[in-house]
Formats: sequence, C-alpha cells, structure tokens
Amino acid sequence: MQVTTMAEYVAKGESPEILFWVGCAGSYDQRAQKITKAFAAILDKAAIRYAILGKEEACTGDPARRAGNEFLFQMMAYQNIQTLNNYGVKKIVTACPHCFNIFLNEYPVLGGHYEVVHHTVFLQQLIDEGKIRVKEGGPYKGKKITFHDSCYLGRANHVYEAPRRVLEALDADLVEMKRCRSKGLCCGAGGAQMFKEEEKGTTRVNFERSGEAIGTGAGVIASACPFCNTMLTDGVKHEEKEDSVKVMDIAELIASSIV
Repeated sequence: MQVTTMAEYVAKGESPEILFWVGCAGSYDQRAQKITKAFAAILDKAAIRYAILGKEEACTGDPARRAGNEFLFQMMAYQNIQTLNNYGVKKIVTACPHCFNIFLNEYPVLGGHYEVVHHTVFLQQLIDEGKIRVKEGGPYKGKKITFHDSCYLGRANHVYEAPRRVLEALDADLVEMKRCRSKGLCCGAGGAQMFKEEEKGTTRVNFERSGEAIGTGAGVIASACPFCNTMLTDGVKHEEKEDSVKVMDIAELIASSIV
C-alpha cells in the first residue's frame, strides 16, 4: 500500500489531518497487519488525509512500563514525544487500545499532549458523517456477532458505545456475553502478559474468555485490539472451532462491508 509518511508530508510543506499510529502488533504481527491494511483502506475510501511515521515510529513503551521497567519506558516515550512534537502532530488515531491508553493518559505528564482517538470511535464518526457507507444487505446482515471489550478501551477509558454502534451499522445481530462492558473479562494479554507465559492455574484466561464468546452462538467474535485478537484466536483454536467461528477486528468487518 502507498501510505504517505509524516516526513514526506513535511517535505511537501503540507500536514495531514491525522497521524495513524500503527503500533508494534500492527507493524510486525502478520495477523495484525491485516487490521492495519483494513483500516488504511477505509481511510483511503473516506478520503482522509493521513500519515504514518514509518521507520520513525517506535514502541510507545507500554509493555516496558507494565512489566516494571520504568527507565526503558521513559526513554522510549521521550523519543516518541520528540518525534511527534517536531512534526507538530496534533491528532493521533490508533487501532491499538494499549497505544491509545498510554498516549491519552500517560504521555501528557512527559510533555506529549495530543488529541488521541481509538479507531472504533473514528469509524463511528466516519459513519455518522456519511464519509463511509455500509452496503445494504452486506456480508454480515443478520449474522450473530459478539463483541469483546478490551480492558484498555473499556474499563480503563469507558469506550463502550462506539464499537457497538459501528457493529450495528453492519445490520448484524449483536449478542452480548454475560461478562461485558464494565464487567468484561480480560483476554489475558494486558499488562505485558502478551509476551510471557502465564503463571500456572486451572485454565488459561483466553480459553475462559473464548469459551464465553463461543457460548453466545456467534459466528464472529469482534475485537478492537490486536492483542485481544491473538488471544481469542488461540482460544477458538483450542476449542477447535476455527471453521465455524472467526475472530475479526471491527476495521476488517467495516472494510469488507463499505460501498
């Protein structure tokens, strides 16, 4: 995909409407790269002037801070803030709730002040403003979809309605898990757990959560976080339900459904 970088915008003496912060998972994880491409395709369709940092983008430092390495976190954060401030970035959109949370709540103390929007909220705005239109009788019309609330999006930042509003635009049958919204269950990847084996227990958190999602009878488990996507996909595989249950990011569902 041809995506313009901030450096290329600045070289032309122009500035984009938003900076799309791709994040580590969206850049390097093969599954999450599909989410990145889907969201970029939507931005193109909506004629949004956006840029990425490209090779200038570094990890936000969220996993380092969650794992207790404060020195490494601050080093990474200051580097990112310097890059963002040098480009005069005002608005950041990201598909990763971990990046979203840390930019919104933890970067300001270090001098990083930005308008930060999660991609589900941005998608809802695009739909509400008519910048993208969902097909009548699209591929998910009437299909059962359940939504998994990411911890960093839901309980940490109270973003519950936007993702559901976006799913409603698909004319799907949205079925809720018993533990949802403020009572949602973690997928098991938060707090840097994504990168280590969990402590011994009777079951894995992602198996527990995937079982709840499968129990709704939904054919699609919608997520809004690349970490959650990985954990839920592993859980579906554990239950040997890959043929009947798909784990999809909201951006992918919309990208395949817009006119």
